Amino acid sequence: MLDRYTRPEMGSIWSQYNQYSSWLAVEVAVDEAWTQLGNIPEDDLKLIQKNATFDEHEIAELEKVTHHDMVAFTRNVSQYLGPESKWIHFGMTSTDIVDTAQGYRLKQANKILREDIANLIETIGNKANKYKYTVMIGRTHGVQAEPTTWGLKLARWYDEMQRNLKRFNRAAEEIQVGKISGAVGTFANVDPFIEQYVCKKLGLRVQPISSQVLPRDLHANYIATLGMIATSLEGFATEIRNLQRSEIHEVEEHFAAGQKGSSAMPHKRNPIGSENICGLARVMRGHVLTAMENVSLWHERDISHSSAERVILADSTILLDYMLHRFTKILINLDVFEDRMEENLNATYGLVYSQRVLLKLVEAGMSREAAYDLIQPLTAISWEQHRAFKPLVQNDTTIAEYLSPEDIDDAFDYHYHLRHVDQIFHRVGLGK
Repeated sequence: MLDRYTRPEMGSIWSQYNQYSSWLAVEVAVDEAWTQLGNIPEDDLKLIQKNATFDEHEIAELEKVTHHDMVAFTRNVSQYLGPESKWIHFGMTSTDIVDTAQGYRLKQANKILREDIANLIETIGNKANKYKYTVMIGRTHGVQAEPTTWGLKLARWYDEMQRNLKRFNRAAEEIQVGKISGAVGTFANVDPFIEQYVCKKLGLRVQPISSQVLPRDLHANYIATLGMIATSLEGFATEIRNLQRSEIHEVEEHFAAGQKGSSAMPHKRNPIGSENICGLARVMRGHVLTAMENVSLWHERDISHSSAERVILADSTILLDYMLHRFTKILINLDVFEDRMEENLNATYGLVYSQRVLLKLVEAGMSREAAYDLIQPLTAISWEQHRAFKPLVQNDTTIAEYLSPEDIDDAFDYHYHLRHVDQIFHRVGLGK
């Protein structure tokens, strides 16, 4: 399902091969640091840099015996070396390598996600500017309220995704982190310089203090941020789903030639992409709960978090990559029916201008309470008898004492509601 919308690079980040490659990158960097400290001879380091490698299948066979993936890995790497193999994993504990390599892989994933977010923001911004003045009805509680524009809806999405980008950048910076501090985080068997060197080489932040593992609140915050972004996408997709309903039909996911909407009903055109987005957001939020549960570990470390993270870190980054890419495509190709928007704007007999009439009366000298009580019965007549609201206003003798025909015409002009659109766009960084 994900192949069409997820870049292959994201999946490869979480491949078994890249896991071992990342582990090896950390192991070699550790030995480089030890060499700078004078603990490993230069000649041994050169041999390690030249010959250290691994074989996935051989590691799998070794793990059947060791029942420990890191031991299987280090023994396999050692098989490709000579006496210098004694320096592989020197002074390390497994999580020094695993957690640091995981931060390194998350950095790779974050590069892709950051590009995905930027692409969606750009797409939303372009569409918002295109439909800046495309008038439509705004709805509250699902009920017609007052005029707005399709561009303003998109501008809200644009602003929300800008916030998401800021959240993501903070969380990404925090999770791109390493630790090489030994079995309980005391640096008993490894110099703190090793950690500094390795993290700098891999472009990671150094965690100021750790136990045997990195603090898992870092990971929980990261997954929660991805979950927040997915939830934003769900909100956007829900809007599209609602606006595609037959009774509204103001936008529609593009229906390609040859596409089928239903195996039973040939007429159906369903918002399946947006529905997929909503469903996957639920999966993402489930991963947030798991990440929160991973924060509380026993003493300096247990591995209750490890098995869960092997699922949720890969799944969350891959899923969000998919969701961002797919929703961007949905928005690029979205069919917008401006005539239908105008038709729906007028579907409630002009009742959407009731507040404007109310305020006109208040401005003309009537108390707000009296104006409200005067207008509300007219709105009931309009709604219940399917009559245009404007003639009811025009023919009311009390209203005529306060408002001229020109005042009433002005009250029923939707352009009044759009007079601050430019200012709003400027505030969110859109428009000229």
